[in-house]
Amino acid sequence: MAEISTIARPYAEAAFAVAEKSGDLSRWSVMLGNLATTADRPEVRELVGNPLVSNADLVEIFAAASGDASAEIRNFLAMLVDNDRLAALESVRDQFDLLKQEREGTVDADIESAFPLAGAELADLVANLERKFSRRIRPTVTIATDLIGGVRIAVGDQVIDSSVRGQLAAMATRLASA
Repeated sequence: MAEISTIARPYAEAAFAVAEKSGDLSRWSVMLGNLATTADRPEVRELVGNPLVSNADLVEIFAAASGDASAEIRNFLAMLVDNDRLAALESVRDQFDLLKQEREGTVDADIESAFPLAGAELADLVANLERKFSRRIRPTVTIATDLIGGVRIAVGDQVIDSSVRGQLAAMATRLASA
């Protein structure tokens, strides 16, 4: 079976094209988030696999959950339902958001810090990341005391680990290979 991200890609691109044409990327992003959350609910998964629930009924259920009953949304949902792709909604949302971030010139950065970052420290870190990645950074900061000190930053598929734990692990690797 094809990987879920491969299945989701054309749907995310189609949704993005429609959203971009209408100039409503944010609305579509929120709507896809609502749909992904709905598709993940156990009672909804039971409906999706139920032969007594028609495709039209599924479209109506998901349209109501999306918070948007426009013809564009209904057509998109009908395409997903007809092709049995509702299970891919989470990946569709994720890929849509990546396309949206690309268009807006932004990227998410997951920052783990051993200690809380003060406003000036965070602003300086974000400014450095924006210079490095040539994009606007949207940081999400979490405290991870197991880092001992420093920060670990994930931006897309790149990881910058300047934590004490990371430095100790690198040192142990170098010593083991010597």
